[in-house]
Amino acid sequence: MDINNITFADLGLSEAMLKALEKKGYGWPTTIQAEAIPHFMQWRDVIAKAPTGTGKTFAFGIPMIEHIDAENEAVQGLILAPTRELAIQIGDELRGLLTYYNGIRVAVLYGGAGIGGQIKQLERKPQIVVATPGRLMDHYNRKTIRLDKIQTVVLDEADRMLDMGFFKDVTRIIEKVKNRKNLGLFSATISQEVMTVSWMYQRDEVEITVEPKQEDRPDIDQYCMTVSPLQKAETTLRLIRTQGYERVMIFCNTKHMCQRLSDELHRAGLDCECIHGDIRQSQREKTMQHYRDGKLAVLIATDVASRGIDVDDVDCVINFDVPDENEYYVHRIGRTGRAKRKGIAWSIIGNFPEKAKLDEIAKFSNYIIKPMILGEDGTLTEEIVKAPTPPKRRFR
Repeated sequence: MDINNITFADLGLSEAMLKALEKKGYGWPTTIQAEAIPHFMQWRDVIAKAPTGTGKTFAFGIPMIEHIDAENEAVQGLILAPTRELAIQIGDELRGLLTYYNGIRVAVLYGGAGIGGQIKQLERKPQIVVATPGRLMDHYNRKTIRLDKIQTVVLDEADRMLDMGFFKDVTRIIEKVKNRKNLGLFSATISQEVMTVSWMYQRDEVEITVEPKQEDRPDIDQYCMTVSPLQKAETTLRLIRTQGYERVMIFCNTKHMCQRLSDELHRAGLDCECIHGDIRQSQREKTMQHYRDGKLAVLIATDVASRGIDVDDVDCVINFDVPDENEYYVHRIGRTGRAKRKGIAWSIIGNFPEKAKLDEIAKFSNYIIKPMILGEDGTLTEEIVKAPTPPKRRFR
């Protein structure tokens, strides 16, 4: 079967699932979905490497829901995520897929929030649990959750989760799921730790690799602008206003910068909020919900806080700071250009080290990042970058 012409109906999904996908406007599976869903439906172990924004949540969420026995009140599916934001986002996406199902419940468990409300969720007998590893172990130790009837375990963003020091928790959890039928590992990069988990716990696994250069790679125009460090905030403001971007995400490298920029843009009359590690979890969730619902135009975030942000119609991503890691750049710009829409990404460069870093990222990721100039009247023109003149040789 030609993977490029597969529809969701070809994957043998139930009527309820097809109706939910149609309602959400999804007619065609992405590459990762077309490749992973059939293997999951057959209870195979899967290890998948796919870039951000390619639809990984549906790739494991759809078959997990299809396998649930709604009459059975035990936890049957478990998804582990590295951050609370990602856990919340996965929970929301699964609930969206459950629109036409009866009796299937989802609980989301994460640290930094009261455990009482989560215990109440578990008392409602959810068949699917999405959790961060630390908080899941808390519940397990309190005996508020049982893991013995779980059939499918999925590690989302496995590289990130194992990098964050969850290796011991994750392996302990997998070992406690005695009767599982399959294990899925989804990752943007296959690190040594991911390989170790696969080797220890997967049997006869199917390997899936989605290259960024395939059609699933988001369609994003990438630009950069060089200004003095003191002009960065004012340039960002002018860029948003003159180009008429209605839904923007701005990334900063530090919590301090995130807060400072938010305060500055707020004073200039821009409708913006920020999320970073020092902001209370309840406030972060509220801000995220406002942004998802379209009640907030500009969201400013650090990389850690941004991991679970999945909004389909972000007009533009702005790197206020050039990220320290190449992978962060890919994750950041992957917030725009989703669901087959065109996206725009800007990087505001304030000094030479930032320029050198961005050049390295472009080379590493095989991206073309065009340097631009923003005129006083808001017009954008491409900057002509002259080749450096060779130094004159001095003869003595």
